[in-house]
Amino acid sequence: MRLLAIIPARGGSKGVPKKNSKLLGDKPLIAYSIEAALLCTQFDSVVVSTDDENIAKLSKQLGAEVPFIRPAELATDEAKSIDVVLHCIQYLEAQGKYFDAVCLLQPTSPFRQKGFIDECINAFIKQKVDTLISVLPVPHEYNPHWVFEPDNKGLLRIATGDETIIPRRQELPKTFFRDGSIYLTLTNVIKHQHSFFGNTIGYLESDPTDYVNIDTIEDWHRAETILKTRIN
Repeated sequence: MRLLAIIPARGGSKGVPKKNSKLLGDKPLIAYSIEAALLCTQFDSVVVSTDDENIAKLSKQLGAEVPFIRPAELATDEAKSIDVVLHCIQYLEAQGKYFDAVCLLQPTSPFRQKGFIDECINAFIKQKVDTLISVLPVPHEYNPHWVFEPDNKGLLRIATGDETIIPRRQELPKTFFRDGSIYLTLTNVIKHQHSFFGNTIGYLESDPTDYVNIDTIEDWHRAETILKTRIN
């Protein structure tokens, strides 16, 4: 199976200005995802998709491929990740480079345990699923069986559609949320379903001590705290 890693890193950012090239510890944020991808033994190509010349130069220095500068219309706040990935796939296919599956590695989730990407790829291949994502458990107080939504009468109903609420925490089924660290998807699913999620979705649990999704300056400070723990 030919595998492509795509790391999307636009130059602009509202929450944390220029966050992808901003130093987290002693290296730029994007470096964490590039280094993790290059340590993986199974990628045929590691590509950074960026609209920023400085990020492009930095990514090449770190060992990633930057075969194009991303079009401006795909570098706005409104641009969707799926369109960014499709653009990359189509560009590479025009160059005669084809891949069976794509692994999206978001720089905003910089911390991944050593070997975790390889572990995800092995599970993805073994399970023969359309998609595999990294996840973390939903805290029991936010379990969807304990979450309510208003109906059209202004009354609450259980979000899952259950008629009665599960009374004990121990009886709640396991639920997970995607942590943003890894998305593995068959290329054909991305191209034909315009989605990272196919009909069958596998998963692996990440290390919760690594979890951060950097969108705000508060998230950045949390990443700095996690980094200190990882170093020490």
